[in-house]
Amino acid sequence: MSNARYETYETYGPAYADPAYGGFDAPPAEPHSADTLGYGTPGTPGVHGDTYRPAYETPPLPGLPRQGAGGPDGRTAAAYPEEPEPVAAGRAASRAASRAESRAGTRAESRAAARAGSHRRSARRRKTRYAERPDSSLRRLLPQALVVAFLAGGTTAFVAKDKAVELNVDGTTRTLHTFADDVTELLAEEGVEIGSHDVVAPGPGTELSSGDEIAVHYARPVRLTLDGHRRQVWTTARTVEGALRQLGVRQEGAYVSTSRSRRIGREGLALDVRTERTVTVMADGRARTVRTNAATVREAVEEAGITLRGQDTTSVPQGSFPRDGQTVTVLRITGGREVREEAIPFQVRRTEDPELFRGTEVVDRAGEPGLRRITYSLRTVNGVRQKPRRIGAEVVREPRPQLVRVGTKPRPASVRGADHLDWQGLAACESGGRPDAVDPSGTYGGLYQFDTPTWQALGGRGRPQDAPAAEQTYRAKKLYVRRGASPWPHCGGRLRG
Repeated sequence: MSNARYETYETYGPAYADPAYGGFDAPPAEPHSADTLGYGTPGTPGVHGDTYRPAYETPPLPGLPRQGAGGPDGRTAAAYPEEPEPVAAGRAASRAASRAESRAGTRAESRAAARAGSHRRSARRRKTRYAERPDSSLRRLLPQALVVAFLAGGTTAFVAKDKAVELNVDGTTRTLHTFADDVTELLAEEGVEIGSHDVVAPGPGTELSSGDEIAVHYARPVRLTLDGHRRQVWTTARTVEGALRQLGVRQEGAYVSTSRSRRIGREGLALDVRTERTVTVMADGRARTVRTNAATVREAVEEAGITLRGQDTTSVPQGSFPRDGQTVTVLRITGGREVREEAIPFQVRRTEDPELFRGTEVVDRAGEPGLRRITYSLRTVNGVRQKPRRIGAEVVREPRPQLVRVGTKPRPASVRGADHLDWQGLAACESGGRPDAVDPSGTYGGLYQFDTPTWQALGGRGRPQDAPAAEQTYRAKKLYVRRGASPWPHCGGRLRG
């Protein structure tokens, strides 16, 4: 604000020169003849209190209400907006003039001069105050501004690192504030351990942002027996129904060994599932097709309305698992038992005898066969008789072995006096040339029809028809040397040819 208006009084000219102070009615005076009013304690002679205080004595800081000034309606300056300094100074001068007119005016010039001096001192104080205020205010505001900037930067970094995320661990959801950069760090901070079969979405290592949702699904072992095949699988589902759906098992019409709504703990469970299958059963000339989740072929046959009786059976084992699209044939079986007797052959036991010529065998005891009873099962399958099946055997009589002596004595080359005869012709006449020939009465046997006493008297063993042909010829020659051709009365003439 310019002080030019008040500087005109520094020459101490007439007070009436300024209309604002009411000086037009006063008579002119000599220059410098007016009394100068000093400042001091009110009531002291020659000293008057300064009842005028310009508005600019206490200028308000920008943005703050004016202090100590009242409006024309009695309100404080806080109710009025700030005004420019020239306007405020003019208004203050007008108010001062009004107050001066209301007082007794015998010494108007003195009071005007006193006010002028006061204005000059106030102007000097105001100049000093306004000259110092920017530097002091700047010194006070600069540290505060630096602190605010530092805090603002730190807060910005803090807010940028902090993230609000939602963590769902096996169905339990929590909202967290974290400084982790990715999913792996977040799970480590929260102590969530992940196994090889567990599922994390988004995957480990994925960068985190505020508002992300992270889901952890723990895997559970399931010992699954599906349609007869047993294996162990892993599932992140928390119920049996969810596990079957996750494993792709067709549930419609299926048998499940436990409730589908049962929860699966982290330890897992054993689960038996049989899906619905199509099985065709052939029985009594008819075909029946059923949809079944039976565990055995027998159960599937019963579901088809077929009853197995007696020895009836099926084309596949009744305890086997029925497969989808399988055809099972029912076999109607009838039958009984049959007992048959069979001979048991006897054994021949041979012993060497040095008294017999080599090639000679003598039967000391004839063998007897044994007897065995065998039981057979007879079956008729769907009206067709089957081959009997042996189901048991019983020995009724043990066989008796036959005892035979075998000669080891060297045979003589010839018998003197009988070698030149026709023994082949005699044998043909007596037995037809057969070593084992026996006459109808059973008394004579062999090539030459010896009776047993004569045979044994000549050194033979057993019966003549059991001895070799060479031995029979040898014994016949010995008999001829002893008795001639008389033992063969009808055929003896053949010896001479």
